[in-house]
Amino acid sequence: MNILAIDYGTKNIGLAWCNTGIGVALPFGAAKNIGEIIKIVSDEKIDKVIIGLPVGINGKENMNTERVRKFGNDIKLATEVEVEFSDERFSSQAADRMGAGVSRDEKSALIILDDWLNAAKK
Repeated sequence: MNILAIDYGTKNIGLAWCNTGIGVALPFGAAKNIGEIIKIVSDEKIDKVIIGLPVGINGKENMNTERVRKFGNDIKLATEVEVEFSDERFSSQAADRMGAGVSRDEKSALIILDDWLNAAKK
């Protein structure tokens, strides 16, 4: 199964990819808009999209959460690919602690994907 993880920000959209047969999450660049995401889903034969969900520190949803849920719904309608959300609290801070090599947005997407993969194993 090909999985695309997304860290959806207001300026950049960080991406990470994994084929569950291989089991390793890899950075996959960044996108500027939903059109680029839709093209990637089609070109890369993505089976599932995981999007980081920005909930408050208290675990409650907010205006950002609404914006991200709408983005996810738009992807689902345009591609008919399954879309899931994963709590992204602290992913940016964890990305800042990672080494150099890829953008902060890609690192955040990697963390979102790793967290989702680990939870799916349980």
